[in-house]
Amino acid sequence: MNVRFSTVIILAALMLTGCQAAHEKPVPSMPVAIPPEMLTPQMARANPGSLFQPTNADFLFADNRARRVGDIVMVNIVENASAKNKADTTSDKDSSINLGVDAFFGQSSIPLLGSVANPMLKASGTTKFSGEGETTRENKFTATVACRVLKVSHGGLLQIEGVRETQVNDETQYLMITGLIRARDIADNNSIISSQVANARIKYFGEGVIADKQKPGWVTRLMDTVWPF
Repeated sequence: MNVRFSTVIILAALMLTGCQAAHEKPVPSMPVAIPPEMLTPQMARANPGSLFQPTNADFLFADNRARRVGDIVMVNIVENASAKNKADTTSDKDSSINLGVDAFFGQSSIPLLGSVANPMLKASGTTKFSGEGETTRENKFTATVACRVLKVSHGGLLQIEGVRETQVNDETQYLMITGLIRARDIADNNSIISSQVANARIKYFGEGVIADKQKPGWVTRLMDTVWPF
């Protein structure tokens, strides 16, 4: 009796703990930061007597906008999306049928059945259908992320990637963005808006206590899966 009672207590405790997060989820994989290419040391050259070197002389005439691998560009994420869809459907159908025999081998009546002029089969039907549906969705998202240029294509496209991680009270928030931008779209202050990022992939999610509380436990999810009603 004691063994059976102990077994029931253990099973009840397992079910109660299963309604909560059973274990901490692993930290999502972060994009691998590719360090800038290291230059091999070269022999010292004679000083030509100029304050400006050929490797950085273009900064005398160019601005500080990102254009090379390893440069930083600020991406202003401004996403406003709204959608509305509405559909109305109405359908009506009426039908009727009458079948009969006016004469039966020249006789106006059939023995035991009476007159054949009366319909022998009559049917009617009515079908009506009316449907209406409407859906509305609106999203707004604003943020700023510093991204690094990973690759420069021959057509002038810059492949960028940016990650921001914020942790407050055991709650970690991740903001990631990747995509392609054109160098000429970068503003004078070395920034660009997210609507000008091609193949943009923006992810914003969190890991921690708050994120776990927003999801049902595994027992609840299991019951929702197998419950037929």
